[in-house]
Amino acid sequence: MENTNENTGKDTPEVAKQPAKQATGWPKMLIEFGPLLVFFASFKFGDIWIATGTFMAASLAAMLASKILYKHVAAMLKVTFVIVMVMGSLTLYLQDETFVKMKLTIINGLFASILMVGLLRGKLYIKAVMGAALTMEDTAWRILTRNYTIFLIVMALVNEAIWRTQSTDFWVNFKTFGYMGATFLFLITQMPMLMKYMPEDIGENKEAD
Repeated sequence: MENTNENTGKDTPEVAKQPAKQATGWPKMLIEFGPLLVFFASFKFGDIWIATGTFMAASLAAMLASKILYKHVAAMLKVTFVIVMVMGSLTLYLQDETFVKMKLTIINGLFASILMVGLLRGKLYIKAVMGAALTMEDTAWRILTRNYTIFLIVMALVNEAIWRTQSTDFWVNFKTFGYMGATFLFLITQMPMLMKYMPEDIGENKEAD
């Protein structure tokens, strides 16, 4: 028998895959910062070893949540997860908190190197990640890439200075609140530059009324 379909015509084309939904709003915040808050709470109510184990578990949960909710796991989240698992495992196996403290340095150094190499090759990796949310000239993306690379390097050095000279309690507070606050402050300082390079064609549509 001939299989007919009134609405599809001769051939039944393959259903195009829907693009992966972008994580936004509170789910995005929980996926990105949830493991960090779990780490902080676990340390305050336990110790660095309990905090490290729960941080690893929370990082795995964040990966699964991203996959279930958005059918996609961001490359940065994957890289961070691998480093968390490796450094966390070394911390627990060797009972040496140095490894978990160096994780932030390694992540920042790795991402800074990727951005720097990409910039030298003419690749704008930040644009690839944030381009769907922001529309700007490539000049702005280059400036943002350069500035963020510098920020990552500075924060890696700050992390090294803090964990080597301060108590574990002080370092945990820095990792949870100091680093997050510095990141938000960095983004705020970039806003004037970002606004300068954003298109101004939104208001032109008013003339059509």
